[in-house]
Amino acid sequence: MSNTSQKSALTLFNQSNVQDKFEKLLGKKAQGFISSVLQIVNANKLLQNADPMTVYNAAATAAVLDLPIDPNLGFAWIVPYKGKAQFQMGWKGFVQLALRTGQYKRINVTEVYENQFKSFNRLTEELDSDFGIDGDGEIVGYASYFKLNNGMEKLTYWSRKEIEKHAQKYSQAYGKGSMSPWNDKDQFHAMAKKTVLKNMISKWGIMSIEMQTAHLADQSIQQEEGQYDYADNSNVIDVEAENINEEEKRVKLFIDKAETIEQLEELKESVPQQLMFYYEAKVDELNIA
Repeated sequence: MSNTSQKSALTLFNQSNVQDKFEKLLGKKAQGFISSVLQIVNANKLLQNADPMTVYNAAATAAVLDLPIDPNLGFAWIVPYKGKAQFQMGWKGFVQLALRTGQYKRINVTEVYENQFKSFNRLTEELDSDFGIDGDGEIVGYASYFKLNNGMEKLTYWSRKEIEKHAQKYSQAYGKGSMSPWNDKDQFHAMAKKTVLKNMISKWGIMSIEMQTAHLADQSIQQEEGQYDYADNSNVIDVEAENINEEEKRVKLFIDKAETIEQLEELKESVPQQLMFYYEAKVDELNIA
């Protein structure tokens, strides 16, 4: 570790404008959050040598999402990657953001052990598995589920082979050294659960502005705030952008179909900022009618 790189990180987070930004984001929690960032940096030699601005932007993302970055909690992480800092979401972080929308009655993701699994019908999405017994043997897959307040339910199941195939496609670090979380047994399961849950929410769930930010920021390096560089695999940006665009199309379709102001009001929490003008125009149209 070079003293220059450590001092630059410490200096950056002690600047008054940086302190002010975190105070605006987190209020009284700001100083505790900054202290946790510096503790994480000081405990990791690779982060000490990472570009300080990428550390700052990863921390700012966690602050915007109001997620703790304590590695032991599993909501979000700041991790070193090729001389820079990368922001990573945990599956618990996605659950937290989903619950904040107030639209989810239930949401969960879990490992499926070989003694629990019987079959999965991909057409009807019916999972025949006994979760009433303790898991034993190998983990053969991962299941995620949510139920919205309006009664909509969604269940997805990925086999372990599907998870490994996904990781090979979207992570250059997969199978290449001990630094990849995919190569650690415990971290593999956490990454797998996040993959299944994240995919399900992006395709079928309620996508708040916070959730959209989390999806785009996950596994990114930000040299400048809001500019996401997916250094591990450039394909990620295409997948995430596609998911977000599909969500916008879905919300726009619901707005188009709304026949009353009451129906529109039920949608309001799910309308992304970039569609608010469209939403308001529909409100005006119904009011005139």
